[in-house]
Amino acid sequence: MTAKLIRNAYEAALTMTAVLLCWGAALWLEDTAGLHTDVLVLAVALTLTLSSSQRTADTRRRLTALVLLPATAGASIFVGRLIGSHYALGATVYTAGMALAIWIRRYGPAATKAGTLIALPLVTLLVVPGPALPTKAQSGLVTWAWAALIGALACAGVWLVQGLGDRFGPQDWRMEAALEQPRRRSRLHPRPSTRMALQMAAGIAAAFVLGNLLFDDHWPWVVLTAYVAASGNRGRTDVLRKGLERLAGATVGTLLAAGVAAAGVTGHTAVALMFTVLAVALWLRPLNYAYWAAGMTCALSLLLGYFGQDALSLLPIRLEGIAVGAVLSVASAWWLLPVPRARRRQPVLGTTSPVS
Repeated sequence: MTAKLIRNAYEAALTMTAVLLCWGAALWLEDTAGLHTDVLVLAVALTLTLSSSQRTADTRRRLTALVLLPATAGASIFVGRLIGSHYALGATVYTAGMALAIWIRRYGPAATKAGTLIALPLVTLLVVPGPALPTKAQSGLVTWAWAALIGALACAGVWLVQGLGDRFGPQDWRMEAALEQPRRRSRLHPRPSTRMALQMAAGIAAAFVLGNLLFDDHWPWVVLTAYVAASGNRGRTDVLRKGLERLAGATVGTLLAAGVAAAGVTGHTAVALMFTVLAVALWLRPLNYAYWAAGMTCALSLLLGYFGQDALSLLPIRLEGIAVGAVLSVASAWWLLPVPRARRRQPVLGTTSPVS
């Protein structure tokens, strides 16, 4: 356990170094080009989600990421605007994109990695949606070109830090990270990728509907949980476990955020604390997903507090949204073409999300 914690700390340090590097570059761009604050959140979210998927990537996969991530980051801006102006149409496009990212797994490992890159900016859109931010952070989302540039910066920052880490850090740790479970061909009909894509589509579609009806502008919390619990579906029990862990972690994160709010932490101190919380959550995430859920809940509350929003008052609603999203995801996994538990050793999709 001690050795695992040390290795986790090393990997978390690499990720946070890349995050801070990209955040600094985005901060400079924001000031120089007069961009909006959400460009900073986009940079942090994309770097967090990209780090684990690129840890053992070869040159071909990295070039693929350099093409796909900026393109999908730019496209996600349009999806976000579409949701804001035509909710039903935008939700349909978003749901189709997420389902496609899973369905293409049927074409092999390369397609699986491409699907992950397609999903990353769409997940990020749920972390930094316009309606969930206070008014002064909604006046203008970054254009697709700036979003694409942030995607390229995230790639460059992750590669630079991981490259230096591989050159000067422990070599055996990277070799261990490269080990993957052997892929076995399934005889299921429909194929597991089709089943998981349909489950994801059903869960997210239902989350969009109920999220808008029950939580108004805070629908992203329902959709995000529906995605997280269903991503990397290894069977009914796995989805149920992840849903419960996310709810438990969010509850703990709520209590942490309440303590921070009571202490009156604001401004740059809140930003520094947010990065600290993310670092600790990254360190403990491999031990149990609940640690990551708790850290993300607390970090997002600090973010909203930095923007001047009363994040504490929103935390009960957030927990309700997470509970609804978890129930929807579990329901779709259990009753819509369930994936047999025997697929536990299969490689999975969606494990690189900042919230998954």
